[in-house]
Amino acid sequence: MAKLSTNVAPDPMVARLRAALGQRAFTEQKMFGGTCFMINGNMLIGTSKRGLLVRVGKQAHAAAAARPHASTMEMGGRSMEGYVRVAPEGTTTDADLAFWLDHALAFVKTLPAKAKARPPKRST
Repeated sequence: MAKLSTNVAPDPMVARLRAALGQRAFTEQKMFGGTCFMINGNMLIGTSKRGLLVRVGKQAHAAAAARPHASTMEMGGRSMEGYVRVAPEGTTTDADLAFWLDHALAFVKTLPAKAKARPPKRST
């Protein structure tokens, strides 16, 4: 019986986002079937096979969703206002990626830092 490979090729967009974020303090978290980048505990941008998930905020949502290769992010059949999905065709150049990252950074920097979750107490 042949074994199925569990090795999954790394998503090249993850490396591109790490490089684009440069010296900024960020964390990565597995979410939405991909990798999300967080700043001060707030989701900034994420990547998956379907493209980028960009947090732009409610005020910038309509303009961002109207851009080429962008659409409203949907999850479970519900629209997520303030988040747009950018198809892979919309992030092929470093300039494309910088555009979306700059929009996400502009919004997320307006948010207060989230407190880190405390681990649950153990009963003794």
